[in-house]
Amino acid sequence: MKISADFTVIPDAFAKAAPPENCIDGTPIVSFPFYIDELDPSVQFLHWEFVDPDSIPVCGFQWNHWSLANLPVDALMYDFNDSHALAIPADFSRTVSAMIPETVQGRTSAASPLLKGRSSDPAVTMRYNGPYPPDQDHDYYLHVWGTTAPLNGLNQGFWLNEMERALRNS
Repeated sequence: MKISADFTVIPDAFAKAAPPENCIDGTPIVSFPFYIDELDPSVQFLHWEFVDPDSIPVCGFQWNHWSLANLPVDALMYDFNDSHALAIPADFSRTVSAMIPETVQGRTSAASPLLKGRSSDPAVTMRYNGPYPPDQDHDYYLHVWGTTAPLNGLNQGFWLNEMERALRNS
């Protein structure tokens, strides 16, 4: 599987400099687009995490910006115009639940009980939560997995470690 995007630095529209209409409580909530190519034909479901390990010195843990599980491959649009196999469109995090209800999203680090004064809005704590590094530029990682069956035991608002455990046991 090959993951790509039309950028190497996350564009402002999906990060710290997002326009106010794309933020809740100052947090960017519009997810960025990306592509999935060279998908093994046996893969039926996709799962991913978008994380920031550079946040560890800042807040004491890796920041989870977005996690998603049990996305049926056959529910995605093939991007014939751009020669990519699958396209995950911009703002997918906010629209996927209505389009593909069996797909679940996990909690972001904004849901951590260790944080005080953060938003409790599910649009921030259980959807894409855009990069907003307070100290310097950070490196972010998007990890995508494919499985032949959905992951068991994951509900809306799962914690990232639950998805990683389900992936190991799949």
